[in-house]
Amino acid sequence: MLLFDTFAAMQHPLSLYNTLTRRKAPFEPLHAPFVGVYLCGPTVYSEAHVGNARGPVVFDVLTRYLRYLGYTVRYVRNITDVGHLEGDADEGEDKISKRAKAQKLEPMQVAEQFANLYQGHMEALGCLPPDITPRASGHIIEQIEMIQQIISNGFGYEANGSVYFDVPAYNAAGRGYGKLSNRVVEELLAGSRDNLAGQDEKRSPLDFALWKKADERHLMRWNSPWSDGFPGWHLECSAMSRKYLGAEFDIHGGGLDLMFPHHECEIAQSQACDHPTNEAQVWMHNNMITVNGAKMSKSLGNFITISQLFDGTNTTLAQAYSPMTARFFLLQAHYRSTVDITDEGLQAARKGYRKLMNGLRLLDKLREASLSSEVIKARTVAPVAEGKTPDTMAGDDELRKLVADCFVGLNDDLNTARAIASLFNLLRKLNGFYANPATLATVSAAAVQEATEAYRALVQDVLGLVDEPRASAEDLLSLTLEFYQEAKATKAYDKVDQIRAALKAQGIVVKDTKAGIDWAYSEE
Repeated sequence: MLLFDTFAAMQHPLSLYNTLTRRKAPFEPLHAPFVGVYLCGPTVYSEAHVGNARGPVVFDVLTRYLRYLGYTVRYVRNITDVGHLEGDADEGEDKISKRAKAQKLEPMQVAEQFANLYQGHMEALGCLPPDITPRASGHIIEQIEMIQQIISNGFGYEANGSVYFDVPAYNAAGRGYGKLSNRVVEELLAGSRDNLAGQDEKRSPLDFALWKKADERHLMRWNSPWSDGFPGWHLECSAMSRKYLGAEFDIHGGGLDLMFPHHECEIAQSQACDHPTNEAQVWMHNNMITVNGAKMSKSLGNFITISQLFDGTNTTLAQAYSPMTARFFLLQAHYRSTVDITDEGLQAARKGYRKLMNGLRLLDKLREASLSSEVIKARTVAPVAEGKTPDTMAGDDELRKLVADCFVGLNDDLNTARAIASLFNLLRKLNGFYANPATLATVSAAAVQEATEAYRALVQDVLGLVDEPRASAEDLLSLTLEFYQEAKATKAYDKVDQIRAALKAQGIVVKDTKAGIDWAYSEE
């Protein structure tokens, strides 16, 4: 819910850049106030890398902001646990099956292990759980039904137990394969004819698999009208988004690397079933991540998993970085810009994040100061209409303008970088009030309350940045026991007694043993 009607969220509607139209436009849901959002999730055959975190963080902020604006959002983020073959093509082993065979596990053991790890990392990064997290393996029936519809409409064909999407037939019908990625079919054909070798089942090198007949290498297989096999990688998202959001929904998101061929094929599949739908009316793509200016890859030795970022075990980085530091770092750049991971950038992000957290600690103190008797008295020296002085009216306008500016960036294609810069401007003003309480007389208590509530809502509820403990309880206890030991060594027995009493009040008993100082939980 909006806090007051001067917010830029009211003055300037949310605009989003649509990859399909290549322009920004005001966002208008198909069935307001309901909004359907689908984000392509991970293929869970290994641990996710830091690049895999950017999309979930960006679209977490998008869904948070849409809800803040009053929309009812259904957010779907899938898990790919079958059908994603090596090289992202239609040949080779299933990535999860290959990992399972190497580790002598069931494929679903591998999928479950890395899906749980991924979801734990997303939670640590402050991402709210999606409303629905569908898995490809749980929607085989829906995918088979979609294939049957595509075939009946003349855009699919069976070959030796596999089924392929007929791209030339689709394009001849005027559907426009390549329109999302802005690619021309003739140029794609010219550059892909050599790739048809070994894929004689296909009528065209651009055709892609809807269903693959399983050979002896594939551990995961299901019965279908065509063969024992498994669905193509592109099909799952079309089938699952259709099931949970409808034939056409509001926003489809994913990384820029998925635009072609994955998302291009999704549109083709959906149109082959439900022409003229484009599956989603707005397609949003977050850009890639580099490391020290280079593309992240295992061959370059700069491949960083999310766990390694959190625990500092990757040699590319000098230290560990907390999940909230990582989230702030990712939000410092506009989602359509590249982000370069460096120690310097992450350390700067940590300072910026902590500055915003210190702002949160300031808010309650500031509101109390604004309502103090001295400030109220100063405001009422020269009362005018509604109990305000000319100074407070001018001060209110300035403060509200700072608040409104925080929404300008968010409404301009979810520009979190600008929103954060505006938050720092607002925080600078609030810090000024706290450092010099007399200046609170120049603004009304209502304006201060609006500003502090807006700051808290934007930082915590929209950007999803929350305070994280700097040290564990055991770390703090160890530090306290060091002070206790020092007090004993210097015979400062009054401090010894104070520390003992304070710890006892927390249920901790200090023990002086021959081996040294120890502690235990009180049994009283």
